[in-house]
Amino acid sequence: MKGILIIAHGSRRKETIDTMEQIFKMVQDDMPDIIVEHAYMEFCDVNLEKGLDLLREKGVTEIVVVPYFLFDGMHIIKDIPEEIAAYLENHKDMKITMGRTLGVDKRIADVLIDRIKEVL
Repeated sequence: MKGILIIAHGSRRKETIDTMEQIFKMVQDDMPDIIVEHAYMEFCDVNLEKGLDLLREKGVTEIVVVPYFLFDGMHIIKDIPEEIAAYLENHKDMKITMGRTLGVDKRIADVLIDRIKEVL
């Protein structure tokens, strides 16, 4: 069974986590036939390992980790791949791959343009 783990940076601010939870809910609502969980790299209880465990407990054996990051920083280049590799050492029956960051995308530029227009 396949599942998705959305991974975000995390924050100490409750308002930031609340915003992320709203985004995650929107994704889950739009993809009801896919098991989706979320986790954070820092500052939150549900880290990458716990997020993977949540999916595993639901019977998921094939996971795509999708970063909710704008670009390829150290978490994307180093931290997440290393944590996935360490997880796979103890869970050889799992298949885990990683998706791309949000990156360059006209839809993101469109949101930015909307925000600019709001203040003009």
